Amino acid sequence: MIYILLPAYNEERDLPALLERIQPVIQSSALDWHVIVVNDGSRDRTGEIARQYAEAMPLTILDHGVNKGLGAAMLTGLEYVSRTARAEDIVVAMDADNTHDPALIEMMAAQIGAGSDVVIASRYQKGGEELGLSTVRKILSRGASALLRFFFPIQGALDYTCGYRAYKAAVLQRAFRAFGPHFVTERGFTCMAEILIRLNQIGARVSEVPLILRYDFKSGPSKMKFARTIWRYML
Repeated sequence: MIYILLPAYNEERDLPALLERIQPVIQSSALDWHVIVVNDGSRDRTGEIARQYAEAMPLTILDHGVNKGLGAAMLTGLEYVSRTARAEDIVVAMDADNTHDPALIEMMAAQIGAGSDVVIASRYQKGGEELGLSTVRKILSRGASALLRFFFPIQGALDYTCGYRAYKAAVLQRAFRAFGPHFVTERGFTCMAEILIRLNQIGARVSEVPLILRYDFKSGPSKMKFARTIWRYML
């Protein structure tokens, strides 16, 4: 089984396009699949759209009554999957803003099958690229990953901040046994680095595949708070 985890906050414009791209990719796979949308207190039609798609595809909606931040949405989704999944299942987390290519899921799942516990879709692998991203965002992302690699070296990892990853369900279950709710404590975008560092602490094997980030496909505004994110990386 492949679980596709989509934390979503005010993604009424981009979530439908992403779900339309996911469906044919997964239907062509021999594996069963299930989408999980964590609606993080959206004030637009994100929840309504997810419910409409749930009538036509295997999709579960986990609702936060109020916006709690990406970290809380990831924690909710990962907790749910760790309770539901079998150890051999695969969990693929993606941003809900249509910037990640679902065609990579098969390659990432293959690397999990070959022995990886975590597979990162990496902008910094050969063949990776960032299209439509501002210079400031590129500098922030590359600088944050470089800083994190220096202080928290993880074999196999170059991109510490990208939200597009595949996880073996067994390693998530081990993480919750080790850390409980403290597995994810960061509220904002820095939660992705925290998750990777926690998994490294329990011996997770990490690999990467190249990602072409298509920020030019995103129609909604960025949710990242630049000053807050930079400050959290510095702590």
